[in-house]
Amino acid sequence: MTRPAQLRRLHFLNALFAPLTGHDLYLAQQIDAAIVTSLDAERARAGAAEEITPNDPAFVNAAAQLFARLCQTRESHGFFHWDAAAEANAASPLFARAHLMAGLKQLATCREATVLVTNLRPALCPAARRGAARRQREYDETLDLLRHLTAARTRRGANVNLLFL
Repeated sequence: MTRPAQLRRLHFLNALFAPLTGHDLYLAQQIDAAIVTSLDAERARAGAAEEITPNDPAFVNAAAQLFARLCQTRESHGFFHWDAAAEANAASPLFARAHLMAGLKQLATCREATVLVTNLRPALCPAARRGAARRQREYDETLDLLRHLTAARTRRGANVNLLFL
């Protein structure tokens, strides 16, 4: 039986690697096993033994690096990863627009592309903060902005997968 964290990781990997694997769940399981095994080995050396979730930065970075390497071998498919929590104000609509535009410019020549946006919700809606309704509204507006910007700024006929984690 698949544990909930593993199932969430498989959903993430299947969505991320779908353009290259064709939604093959068996390959997603193999990719998951490889990433988890390598991260478990690193954590065992460090003395930490917690379960790896799909939101774990090390897991996301390992998956993004692997996907970027695989996309480098295919000229028709591009990849851009933006971590919204990497900078202090990166998740604000102005900076989010700038980061996404830089990524879309990089992917302009590709017929197929994948844009991965991570940590947008934690950057805009931090836990234990006041004004949760306002922050949720800002998060929803930023999601809409990024979706519409991607649709408006990609060339006609291009297939762009926009993933939010």
